[in-house]
Amino acid sequence: MASGKQWISANQAANLALLFEGGLVGIALGLGWLLDTPAFALFQLSGAGVIQGVLATLPLLLLVLCAAALDFRPVERLFRLSQERISRLFRGTPLLTLALVAGIAGLGEEALFRGVIQTLLATHLNALSGVLIAAVLFGLVHSLSLAYAISATLIGIYLGWLLLCFDNLLVPIMTHSLYDFIVLVVLVKRDNDAPC
Repeated sequence: MASGKQWISANQAANLALLFEGGLVGIALGLGWLLDTPAFALFQLSGAGVIQGVLATLPLLLLVLCAAALDFRPVERLFRLSQERISRLFRGTPLLTLALVAGIAGLGEEALFRGVIQTLLATHLNALSGVLIAAVLFGLVHSLSLAYAISATLIGIYLGWLLLCFDNLLVPIMTHSLYDFIVLVVLVKRDNDAPC
């Protein structure tokens, strides 16, 4: 059970998140260089890619809303865990900072998992193996709980599928970033509205 006390400030949490997620961009660039699989080789900045990424966020949000309506204990625990462990870190964080954290998370994680890992595996194995293995690795690094790891793996499969469909890393980056931003805003607002 989480207590009302926070062990680090929202500002420190945001700075740590930016440092960690920004570090993933560096890791993706370095690993991509070492493995001759440039992290942003499939990145194309375009209005169409932005729109596709925004629209691709809608199924994820719909899935979360449907899951929230279920009376299923593992889903309830997952939402409670997210509320306790994630939202309280960012209590009082300005929207612009939340947007920056979500944007850097989408950029860093997609560059690493889809831009390098999935692309490399698809080249040496096949596209489906690339999507699945990258998604499982993505789930493992998000393993706050078994349910959290499974949901992150499923989201990773979806993001990998977006890269295959659109052949543009911008699409999963936009989807990931916007999804993270909306979830962070909802969790932080719910936490701020909760009685102390």
